[in-house]
Amino acid sequence: MLAVFVIILTIILIFPLISLFSKAFQTRTGEFAGLDNYIAYFDNPSLSASIVNTIDISIWSTAFSLTLGFLYAYALTRTCIKGKIFFKYIALTPIFMPTVVHAIGLIFLFGRQGIITRLLEANIELYGRTGIIISEIIFTFPQSFLMFFIALEYADGRLYEAADSMGVSPLKKLSNITLQEIKYTVINAFFVCFTLAFTDFGAPKVLGGNFNVLAIDIYKQVVGQFNMNMGAVVGTLLLIPAFISFIADRVINSKNAGTIGAKATKLEIKQNTGRDVFFFSFCAAVSAGLLLLIGSLFVGAFTEFYPFNMDLTLKNFRFNQTSGGIGAYFNSLKMAGLSTIIGTTFVFIYAYLIEKTSGNVVLRRYGKFLSFLPMALPGMVIGISFIFFFNSPANPLHFIYGTIIILVLANILNYFTVPFLTASACLKKLDKEYESVSDSMSIPRWKTFIRVSVPLSLPAILEVFMYLFVNSMVTISAVVFLYSPRFKIASISITHMEEAGNTSQAAAMSLLILAINVFVRILYEAAIKIIKQNSEKKENVYV
Repeated sequence: MLAVFVIILTIILIFPLISLFSKAFQTRTGEFAGLDNYIAYFDNPSLSASIVNTIDISIWSTAFSLTLGFLYAYALTRTCIKGKIFFKYIALTPIFMPTVVHAIGLIFLFGRQGIITRLLEANIELYGRTGIIISEIIFTFPQSFLMFFIALEYADGRLYEAADSMGVSPLKKLSNITLQEIKYTVINAFFVCFTLAFTDFGAPKVLGGNFNVLAIDIYKQVVGQFNMNMGAVVGTLLLIPAFISFIADRVINSKNAGTIGAKATKLEIKQNTGRDVFFFSFCAAVSAGLLLLIGSLFVGAFTEFYPFNMDLTLKNFRFNQTSGGIGAYFNSLKMAGLSTIIGTTFVFIYAYLIEKTSGNVVLRRYGKFLSFLPMALPGMVIGISFIFFFNSPANPLHFIYGTIIILVLANILNYFTVPFLTASACLKKLDKEYESVSDSMSIPRWKTFIRVSVPLSLPAILEVFMYLFVNSMVTISAVVFLYSPRFKIASISITHMEEAGNTSQAAAMSLLILAINVFVRILYEAAIKIIKQNSEKKENVYV
């Protein structure tokens, strides 16, 4: 069974990548071209400038998102400010929207007729480098915050007590203790945020103007000029930071073993009025900015024609059929639902086969390698490699091209690694004696899996379910090359609405995506709470 799952993952992961790389070294007629395509790309000044532009916006957005993410996480973990739960959930709101929506919100706020632009009578020149950087900061901030939040939440209080007894200044404690504790997280967060900004398509598509980046180049080559070979070249270039990030993540995780000892004590946060006022103001400012972004979408969605006609209306929710209409939203729900159900089932069984079976060691190691590899693949690379592989008439799987199946496969593959790590970590915690006892009693493993492993892993399964659904609803880059004109989805529809100048309808569709993702998150939180309460009741009964 493990061999079957590994073969499936190899077919949808390794074979498309082989097709991508082979295309990059071929001419349009299919002949071997060597490095000619790469030489042609770098000889074109406008194309090669995209690399410099992409690195530039990625560095700046990463620097800002790391700074904001650290300060925000520090405020929620190392101060006594009020409203920590509220601030935490507000910080996560950008995750529930496609990156193109962040750009549209910025247009409503800072565009030439934007709310803030009109109030302050100041133009920040949103279109181009500035707008992309701001949008990427919004996109990467939640990732940075979550990583720092987890790293800062746990600390050995004894180190801080010793520092206090020696009269160490707060600044020195920050540099010598806190930053030392999270140094690997800083490196990891840098690579994650840099890669996300480097490979993002949504924000540059809306705000780029004449400021080209690699993600737009690959879109223009494939969709605009049908130059698949040059598109493959750009796709391989997009892999460079992703693979560096992947290798760095593996190295860092191998070194970053548990640092909290068994004798560690909980860190007691002491009252400090000046510190708490500063960090509360900081969190309030960041939260206000994110809420203002969401609020601008409401203004655009519920007014006749911002800013010229501010009469309230619901007409923007009667979507233009040329952009997919309301059908695109239901198509997204269908795609996300299938991606979630199939993906959660496949990932959990796959993780169980890797962690809980004693099959061929080489096969298990190869299977684990396959599970980590999608982390190094940007969505656009997955999309274009799927074109080369599944659109080939010689491929027996050619029939899935242009159907919802290929969209589901792209989503599952794009977001595979995090769900696998979640399921794998959960299964590792389960005592191996469950399998040993079932084997000694001649109970089939599938019964042990259904009756023991699944119920005990339910919180992790729900987390995977929620993660896959939310990301499948907001994805753009993984499916921008794969959707069919007969089956448009909401995130792509928003892009087309914005292109056609229907920003109000784009805002309305954005709110629908935000609403369903927030609703799914609430259901997840409620389900986890019920599971914990039932678990506590069972423990009390046992006691």
